[in-house]
Amino acid sequence: MATSSTRPAELRTRDAERTRQAILQAATEEFSERGLGGARIDSIGERAGVNKRLVYYYFESKEGLFLAVLEQTYRRIRDAEKRLHLTDMEPADAVRALVAFTWNYYLDHPEFLTLLNSENLHRAKHVAGLPHIRELNSPLVQTLAGILERGRASGVFRGGIDPVQLYISIAGLAYFYLSNKHTLSAIFGRNLMSPKARSERLSHMTEVVLGYVLRE
Repeated sequence: MATSSTRPAELRTRDAERTRQAILQAATEEFSERGLGGARIDSIGERAGVNKRLVYYYFESKEGLFLAVLEQTYRRIRDAEKRLHLTDMEPADAVRALVAFTWNYYLDHPEFLTLLNSENLHRAKHVAGLPHIRELNSPLVQTLAGILERGRASGVFRGGIDPVQLYISIAGLAYFYLSNKHTLSAIFGRNLMSPKARSERLSHMTEVVLGYVLRE
């Protein structure tokens, strides 16, 4: 049982974490709407309901805050992927699940795409500075590699598939469509974000990926 002398310290820790998370959430919204260059610390503080000095206290600079947002953004998608338990599925079902998850995650989290767009404009100099970025992403690559090997060993998948290339293709099939939905809709005269179009896109993506990995 916590003593009365430790409770204030615990409360301060909880309050500090709530404040930090409020700032990160506000910053995610600000950066996704305005990019790193257009985002303002004043606006982030207002969104979070805190004085901008607290923003600097926790994150030191706008770039430091952007770095923290990127790390949290990557960590959230990787954590969500782990909850799929892909290693418990048959290889083909695991690939289907990963394609569907990637598509739906991008739909549900448009800020993920806009933050990536912003970071690419800066040639990934912030992501490259994240000390654990490769460690954060390597479990997914290892999981996918294991799925591909299980599929190959059972005669379901063809061999020689690079898990990194495959994941980039899965992500790219979703990313390009959603990042360019307005121009593509205008060019082809279709509402590419209608429920029917979204369902058709997922089916197409799944067929393309499985067509590549499955043995003939």
